[in-house]
Amino acid sequence: MKWDHKASPRPTMGTLLEPLFNSSQLLVQPSCYAAVFQSFTGKSLLKQGKQLHAHMLLRGLRPTAFLAAKMVAMYASSGEISSASHIFYSARDPSSLLFNSIIRAFSLYKYSEETMHAYLRMHSLGFHGDNFTYPFVLKAIADLYFVHFGKCIHGLSMKDGLDFDIYVATSLIDMYVKCGELGDACRLFDEMPVRDVSSWNALISGYMRDGAVDLARELFNRMPLKNIVSWTSMISGYTQNGLAAEALQLFDEMSKEDSEVKPNWVTIMSILPACGYLSALEKGRKIHSFAQEKGLDSHPSVQTALIGMYAKCGSLADAQWCFNGIKPNSRNLVAWNTMITAYASHGLGVEAVRTFEHMIQAGIHPDGVTFTGLLAGCSHSGLVDTGLRYFESMSSVYSVERKHEHYACIVDLLGRAGRLVEAYEHICRMPMQAGASVWGSLLAAGRCHRNLEIAELAAKKLFVLEPENSGNYVLLSNMHAEAGMWEKVKNLRALQKSQSVKKNPGSSWIEINGKAHLFHGGDTASHDQTKEIYLLLEELPGKMKAAGYIPDTTFALHDVSEEEKEISLTTHSEKLAIAFGLVNTSPGTVLRVTKNLRICGDCHTAIKFISKIYEREIIVRDVNRFHHFKEGSCSCGDYW
Repeated sequence: MKWDHKASPRPTMGTLLEPLFNSSQLLVQPSCYAAVFQSFTGKSLLKQGKQLHAHMLLRGLRPTAFLAAKMVAMYASSGEISSASHIFYSARDPSSLLFNSIIRAFSLYKYSEETMHAYLRMHSLGFHGDNFTYPFVLKAIADLYFVHFGKCIHGLSMKDGLDFDIYVATSLIDMYVKCGELGDACRLFDEMPVRDVSSWNALISGYMRDGAVDLARELFNRMPLKNIVSWTSMISGYTQNGLAAEALQLFDEMSKEDSEVKPNWVTIMSILPACGYLSALEKGRKIHSFAQEKGLDSHPSVQTALIGMYAKCGSLADAQWCFNGIKPNSRNLVAWNTMITAYASHGLGVEAVRTFEHMIQAGIHPDGVTFTGLLAGCSHSGLVDTGLRYFESMSSVYSVERKHEHYACIVDLLGRAGRLVEAYEHICRMPMQAGASVWGSLLAAGRCHRNLEIAELAAKKLFVLEPENSGNYVLLSNMHAEAGMWEKVKNLRALQKSQSVKKNPGSSWIEINGKAHLFHGGDTASHDQTKEIYLLLEELPGKMKAAGYIPDTTFALHDVSEEEKEISLTTHSEKLAIAFGLVNTSPGTVLRVTKNLRICGDCHTAIKFISKIYEREIIVRDVNRFHHFKEGSCSCGDYW
């Protein structure tokens, strides 16, 4: 039933029901109504469907199971699940078709428990499931993580003769994967006599979810036929497992002109976080342009991913532009959260608070992610009272449960402000056991304010909670070294060695002309431009000292001479990356450096001088936040 929307008005009930009439008599057979309800399904004709329903009731016609199934499908396709449910439960003598219709409706709208109840009722009445029933039931089971029930359904599907039905088997693999039973998924995959691409894709997703990247790659390479889901599952899996370079490489292969499968909006959404992870701004911009050319940038999930990518690559202006490009009535919670978190990571607490208030005014209810970004923004900007007020309002005003990450933010908020006792008291009042993130915030606060007692207290907790984290040993060891407590330094290093904990070496990278260049702290030989880099670094101390720089050798923290300490400071990885950037870019080019650890105090001071001497804007992203250096100052205002 099609019509030209422009040429003629929308059909009325009279014209829609005209086929049911003849010159003298109204045909009121249920099959006639069923045909019209079916023609309405999936066509946004809810109003006409309700009119037809009323027309039927006025004539005292109660729906048969067949008619009820068509009515359920029509209402469900228009999002009227309550009406669909009412018709289902009101029907006398239900049929397999009716059960399948309501099971599909419940499942598609993620009414997982209702899906299972409908199936249990179907089973109790003696009806057998088919290859239409089981995929929807298994999807509901996967959503609820009811793997034991899933195994029962597996057995029932076998009794119903669907052992090797490709749709049921693929749904079983997907269910086992999502419930964490990868072994069962693999066995079922191996037993399938015939597999379609969905079976392969389900197992690839399972391997990636489990971190078995090599197995996923092997399966992908063995696939006789790959579709868009296959490629996107690999790209998404690489990104989620921290293999951003591999994700970008696969995306490039997929984007070639001779590639049979081209990226869609899901692919774009999956690849953009890889750019953010690597701080690959130029690559991110190229993907953004590609998405614009293909008309893929209008999807809300892509728009949100672009905000996150630009923010993580250090271009907050681009992130703001993307956010402003989303129509106000189209901004969902994820988009608002991404923008609030972006402001927080760049140390713009006031902007994070303002964005939060605008979100509330827009009628969007916050969640736990919202408050993590909001509280982090307050912490990085010294908005202590504001942060505490929002923390208190979480449960009382917004009914959002406080979790570990929120307490970690509050401890960080108070700790940065020097209110260490209050921070510790908050930990003691926590309704749950404090985790590593909370004690880590207290340890960092102790280091920042040189409070060895607090730092030792937090570090002892962390040695138990995360014994493999070398950063905790190093931080406390450095504090002992700074205090000249060399015996304690020796004992800590011995403890670290006995626990087989290896120090995570400092490394930084910088993107030049779309290519990332990696530098490790203390590296004096591996780079092909080492000579030029060190020539510049040799000149720097004299220039900086002439401008007033005094090396802070407490960050060298080795039991050696002051001269040796100063030399060791010049080989910190972020300084090597910046020197490389100065050598290889023209004057005025913005330098963007990413560091895997927290930037040290001496490097922070030195980069301020470098930005002034060389008249460069330098953006450094460390493990905690962004620092924007320009004209001898930093965006953090030295509060970090």
